[in-house]
Amino acid sequence: MNKYVATFHSHFGALSYYKALSARGITAKLSPVPRKVSSSCGTCVYYEHDSVVDIEDCELDDVYIEVNNEREYILKK
Repeated sequence: MNKYVATFHSHFGALSYYKALSARGITAKLSPVPRKVSSSCGTCVYYEHDSVVDIEDCELDDVYIEVNNEREYILKK
């Protein structure tokens, strides 16, 4: 299972993504964006899954994977 950090264009997008992940049974957590990761709205979603979860209409901005406590950029919308 991989750990991901997803950033968004708006707080509404982050909340929508969080709810969509939860509805799919994926454990997720809303959180402030880490300092080393920039975001338009300041809210991110941490989640664990086998792959990146791309949900339409959630204003997804970037997705990072956590490897050895470091974040690697993997997706730009």
